[in-house]
Amino acid sequence: MTETMGKPGEVRVGTSGYSFADWVGPFYPESIQKGKMLDYYVGHFNTVEINSTYYRIMHAAVFHQIEKKTPPGFEFIVKAHRSFTHDRQGHVDVARQLNDSLEPLARAGKLKGILAQFPWSFKCTPSGLEYVKTGKRLFGDVPLFVEFRHNSWVRDEVFAALADEGIGYACVDEPQLRGMLAPGTQTTTDIGYVRLHGRNGEKWWGGGGERYDYTYPDQQLTEWVGRIDKIRQRAQKVFVFFNNCHQGQAVRDAKRLVELLSL
Repeated sequence: MTETMGKPGEVRVGTSGYSFADWVGPFYPESIQKGKMLDYYVGHFNTVEINSTYYRIMHAAVFHQIEKKTPPGFEFIVKAHRSFTHDRQGHVDVARQLNDSLEPLARAGKLKGILAQFPWSFKCTPSGLEYVKTGKRLFGDVPLFVEFRHNSWVRDEVFAALADEGIGYACVDEPQLRGMLAPGTQTTTDIGYVRLHGRNGEKWWGGGGERYDYTYPDQQLTEWVGRIDKIRQRAQKVFVFFNNCHQGQAVRDAKRLVELLSL
C-alpha cells in the first residue's frame, strides 16, 4: 500500500469480545446481568470483535438484538468460524450460514469485516495462499481480514497477493516464540488492523485463557502508538483490538492506548 495524502486515518480501539464473567469487578459492575454487558460496553468503546462465531453460528435474531443495543456509528468485526480457518472443510455451507446470521448488522451498516484467524500450524505454501484467497468469495461484499500465527506468511509476495484480492492483513502483538510474528505495520487494503494478544510466552502453548493473562506496560503501548501512526498514514481507518482478555486486562490496556493516542 502506498501512503495516503492528507489527514491520517481514523483509529478505533476496542476489545476481542465483551461477555466475560471475569470482567465483573475489574470492568463491569458487580450487579450487572450478562444480558446488559454490551449496553455497558458501548459507553466506553465504539467497536468490538465478536469471537463467539468461531465456535458456533448464532441465529440472526441474536444479532438483531445485539444491533439494537448499540448506538449509531458503532462498528463490529466478526470472527470467521473455525471450519474455514482451522478445519478447512465444510466451510462453504457454514460461511453461508454466518453471512445469513449477520444480516441484521450488515443492514444497519455496522458490520465492518470478517476476521479469519489461522492457526500457527497453517504455514505458508502456494496451495495455502490459494486457499486464503478463496475467503474473499465466501463472504461477499463484507471486508475480509486475515491473521496469521506463523511467520512464514510474512513475505512480500503474500502481501501483494492479499492486496490484489482486496483482503486486509492483521498485524499482531504476541509472544516472540519460535515461528511467531514480530510486531509490524503492514497494510494490504485501505483499512488497517491490529490485534494485541499479550506476551505471556510461558503460558502460550498450554492453551486456555491463561495464555492471555498479560498487562501491557506503557513502554510497549507507546511503541504501538508509533506503529499505529505509521499504519494510519496509509489507511482510511485502523481497527485495534486487545485480546488479552483475562481478568479485564484488555479493557484497561485499550483505554490506556486511547489516552496515549489522544483520541
